[in-house]
Amino acid sequence: MVRLFFVSLLAVLAGLTSANSLPEQEVMAQPVHIMESWSYSDCGLPSHAIQLKSISVSPDPPKPGQDLTVTVVGTAQERIEEGAYAEVVVKLGLIKLLSKTFDICEEARGANTTIQCPVEEGDYTVVQTVALPKEIPQAKFKVSVRGYTADEDDMLCLDLEVNFMKNPFPRLLW
Repeated sequence: MVRLFFVSLLAVLAGLTSANSLPEQEVMAQPVHIMESWSYSDCGLPSHAIQLKSISVSPDPPKPGQDLTVTVVGTAQERIEEGAYAEVVVKLGLIKLLSKTFDICEEARGANTTIQCPVEEGDYTVVQTVALPKEIPQAKFKVSVRGYTADEDDMLCLDLEVNFMKNPFPRLLW
């Protein structure tokens, strides 16, 4: 469950570090207020193997060049075994930056996470810290994560949006 979120977060970061940065813009003489934000949508059904309860990040909103601590709370409604996988798509507008399938158990082993396969039924809270690159372009990224069990059953549906754009009108709130 948490690995899916971290896989998607890492996918965003991989896409961000490989994307070209935006052209230099003229710096305003007044302070710039940042519009950075993030949100997630649990698009899963009650029948899915993983039920997300909450996702929180610190700092909120995420800041390029800083460590990001992510806390995911959820429930495994059934045992998750070897062979579970996630399809992750990262987009910048209509442009697909990344489309990759991740083996959930292999990724968890490689990252030495606290949850390893098989994942038994039950409630879980997982906290993980990742370093965000400071070269993240000022853009809005959309991440789609679809997880599947080893039996090809739906496991998780998660949509993320991470906005690193700066507000061009600092006196106006959006």
